[in-house]
Order: sequence, then structure tokens, then C-alpha cells
Amino acid sequence: MTEQTHTLDDRSLPQAMWRGAMCRCPHCGQGKMFRAYLKTADQCDVCGEELSHHRADDFPPYIAITIVGHIIIFLMLHLDMTYHVQPITYVVTMIPLAIVLPLAMLPSIKGAIVGLQWANRMYGFGPSRSAD
Repeated sequence: MTEQTHTLDDRSLPQAMWRGAMCRCPHCGQGKMFRAYLKTADQCDVCGEELSHHRADDFPPYIAITIVGHIIIFLMLHLDMTYHVQPITYVVTMIPLAIVLPLAMLPSIKGAIVGLQWANRMYGFGPSRSAD
């Protein structure tokens, strides 16, 4: 009974997602979540929590594209309604923004998604079901 209580401890969803967004381990908040740009570490180097179970897949890029799309559309509408902007201005400013912003956001978004999965015990982050 105590073992089950230990494995089913409360996991704070907001805290796990915040730690993940900071690219830290969702369990301890100290270890690094990534060993490369978007390559998740197999386990936390501080607490030993397994991080390889995540299944973030294509969800982080969808979120990044949605956020950046809204930002760019807002900027373009604002510039068009406020100033007389030449079309080349959009090419020179918005295309680089559309490339750089998602790349800058992706690690934090992926970290938050891994934190979400960890807090909800999804995809192997919870107790194994084979233990009967």
C-alpha cells in the first residue's frame, strides 16, 4: 500500500508545465530536459526521472505555428491600418519573423508538453500496468 501511495503521488500540472517550459525536469525542476536543441534527455541528470517516455511528436510545432501566425497577422493588420506599408516591407520583416519565432519557441513549448504528459502520467510516466 505504501508503495502504491509513493508511485501515485500528486503531480502539479501547472508546476510541471512551467518547469518544462523552462526546459527543466518536470519532477525536480533542476535537471536539464534537453540534451540537444529538441532532443529530450533519456533521464534527468539530477533526480534520475525517466524522460524518454514522452510522445510530444507534432503537437509543439502546431502550437508554435498557431501562436506565430496570430502574432504576424496582428502585426500585418496593425501596420496596414496604421501606416502605408510597401509590400517589400512585409517580405523583409515578416518572413524572418515567421522563421525565427517558432524556432525560438519550440524548446519551451515541447518542454511544457512533456511536463503535461509527465503530470498526467501519460505514455509510461506513471506506474507500469504490467505489475499485477
